[in-house]
Amino acid sequence: MLVSGCTSNGGSTPGGQTSTLPDGAALLKSATEATRKIETVHFSLKVNGTVNAIPVQNADGDITRLGGGGAQGTVKLTLLGQLIEGKFVLTPDDLYLQGPTGGYQKLDASLVTNIYDPSAILDPDRGVANVLGNIQDPKTEKRETVDGVDAFKVNGRVAKDVVSRVVPGVSSDVDLSIWVRDNDTRDPVKATVEVPQGDQTATVDLSLSEIGKPVTITPPN
Repeated sequence: MLVSGCTSNGGSTPGGQTSTLPDGAALLKSATEATRKIETVHFSLKVNGTVNAIPVQNADGDITRLGGGGAQGTVKLTLLGQLIEGKFVLTPDDLYLQGPTGGYQKLDASLVTNIYDPSAILDPDRGVANVLGNIQDPKTEKRETVDGVDAFKVNGRVAKDVVSRVVPGVSSDVDLSIWVRDNDTRDPVKATVEVPQGDQTATVDLSLSEIGKPVTITPPN
């Protein structure tokens, strides 16, 4: 996978790839295949700035696509005009939210999944794997450590219809960066999507870790 043709001054290959780095398209092909196999993962989502169509400011938790799928963790979001910060449990049919005080409140899952569905992250047809497989003109920029993991940073562009399934509110094609683990697995480590908002640009960071960890989604009593 390593691109050949190094020059004495560390030259580059066509398309802007640095000659000592893996080809961006090859990295993403491996990362796509690896992501399609992921059944459980820990995720962290952070919105830097304001994305009008995403009420979530940040979320952190676990996702599974086993047993019907689901997610659980903590979240800070605006729902029905109210700022909610607390725990959530998402099953295929129901959403449970718990604020700073009191117990869980049971809501219809469609209330949040129509706005932002964390369980979609692992969906092979509309989640991260689909985004990775549809990045245009990928170029490996550098090797660096991100979130404590050695990774390759790949830059590219993706169509709005593809990325909006993971990052709602995207109204045009966007630039993004993907960090792919620097080992044989080629698992994705992090993605940063630039989302134009008028004359401003917000970014959405999605990090994945603890791939394959046991995850059990249990609706609260």
